[in-house]
Amino acid sequence: MGFESWLERDRAMLLDHDRRVVGLASQPFRVTWQGEKHRISHTPDYFARLEDGSGLVVDVRPADRVGPEDAVKFSATEAICQEMGCWSFALVHEPDPVEMTNVRWLSGYRHPRNRVGDVAKRLMDAFDDPRLLMDGAEAVGDPLSVLPTLYHLLWCGDLRLDLSVPLGDGAVIGRAAASHG
Repeated sequence: MGFESWLERDRAMLLDHDRRVVGLASQPFRVTWQGEKHRISHTPDYFARLEDGSGLVVDVRPADRVGPEDAVKFSATEAICQEMGCWSFALVHEPDPVEMTNVRWLSGYRHPRNRVGDVAKRLMDAFDDPRLLMDGAEAVGDPLSVLPTLYHLLWCGDLRLDLSVPLGDGAVIGRAAASHG
């Protein structure tokens, strides 16, 4: 996945972690329109296809670096998305640092090799009711062998935690609510 800054990299990682996102493209297209004096063009940072079939166009910019020309481009891009009817637009800034630290850690366990079938099932059962991370891991087995699967389940969203709280032994983990769709 392409990115032009660490901030864009972080946003791509957050989009990858979002269970609603089923596809992601970097700099997916360019929009061009006639301004008052000249043609204006803009290439959004990301396009995310969502599980319901809709699209999300994402621009990433530090909050203190959105100038007047940028604001015009972002506003026009949002208007184009609204005209599409099934696309939405998001201008995003710096993520919460704790959430980003947690997601960055969990991303190291995104690969399916970290999901050990019998361990995953026992972890899902262990966290049927929310409990502390280490309590649940120890209930299943040796934490050194259990934690990679637990982190994978957190990455995939099968298990949930409050990402605004530092991930550690005392983090409260629970089974994700079943989706209805």
